[in-house]
Amino acid sequence: MKVAGIVAEYNPFHNGHAHHIERTRAADGACRATHIVAVMSGNFVQRGEPAILPKADRVRAALAGGVDLVIELPLPWAIASAEAFAFGAVSLLDALNCVDVLSFGSECGTIEPLQKITDVLLSDRFAGLLRYHLEGGISFPEARQKAAEEIAGKKAASVLESSNNTLGVEYLKALRRLDSPIRPFTIPRFGAGHDETLPVGDMASASFLRGLLAAGRTASAAPYIPAVPLEILHEAAKAGRCPAQTALIERAMLSALRRLTKEQIARLPGISEGLENRIYEAIRNSGSMEALLTAVKTKRYPLTRIRRILLAGFLGLSAGWESRRPPYIRVLGIGPKGAEILQAAKGASLPLVTRVSQMEAFPEESRRLLALEARAADLYALALPIPLPCGTEYTTGMIRWNE
Repeated sequence: MKVAGIVAEYNPFHNGHAHHIERTRAADGACRATHIVAVMSGNFVQRGEPAILPKADRVRAALAGGVDLVIELPLPWAIASAEAFAFGAVSLLDALNCVDVLSFGSECGTIEPLQKITDVLLSDRFAGLLRYHLEGGISFPEARQKAAEEIAGKKAASVLESSNNTLGVEYLKALRRLDSPIRPFTIPRFGAGHDETLPVGDMASASFLRGLLAAGRTASAAPYIPAVPLEILHEAAKAGRCPAQTALIERAMLSALRRLTKEQIARLPGISEGLENRIYEAIRNSGSMEALLTAVKTKRYPLTRIRRILLAGFLGLSAGWESRRPPYIRVLGIGPKGAEILQAAKGASLPLVTRVSQMEAFPEESRRLLALEARAADLYALALPIPLPCGTEYTTGMIRWNE
């Protein structure tokens, strides 16, 4: 038995995800996993937006696509920076105590250059150079790139110019921070890249597919999504569970944000250097989310970071969670071989949750996190074409997939 962990959003599940799973399992490959567990974001994703369809449907798609067990990356880590996102997810895989390999896609396709730049980013010299460049008023990615180039040279640092390489480096940093025995494994991405506007062959980026779904062009997405996940997507759309859109909750978001005091904004994740003042003034002078985002973003504070901050304000999420490890492992879905992973995870270092009712006796921190997830699910429901009732976090049980 060889268990591979995958970190994903499956927003939506597409051919690129199926290829990743296939190569992670392949008998002629370097990984040859027999079992796969995926850590998946819930109803909101790292871009600071609602997922295109509810997590229960995305869990079904993942299981249909070859994942054996799906566990949830809780909200504070799911909508955090790449570093906190990676740390939260890897912490859960490490806590299972049965995961052998962390499998992820990267533009470079080999571990060595990612390991090399990880050494650079964890060095004392890098920390000092990063601070120096940040003090010059440039964005974090730009400051990181400059600091890495000064230490390792332009060629070695160039891996940080690609989004999946960068996330892969964050996974490696998390493994080292945890002193985890999990070994990293990467496959080269091919076809359409991250956020590509056009597909390549039968591969399309998730952002391209979300654009089609948001425009009601589900049929146009068919060539880029495996058959059963496509059926799940069609069923969700027919039932009014897809596509979820920020536009449907825009006024609700603006209303919640206008209620925040400057002190409350200062306690949101991602706030630093007096950014709360800029956000507070922009909230009070903006009549749309687009105007608000435009008023706040600068070269130093990119759009994705601002979206995450504003989403946290809407959902009532305060800073602090993302700097810790998640307090439990919540199982969202299980396939035919998933029970074997759970059996192997009997020695997990965190509580394994298969039913929400189990958490009634959990420590206060865990119960507060569940309450936060429940509130977020109720607000997410308003972003759907046909809003779901409140309480889905409690009424939707673990998904079982036996096909």
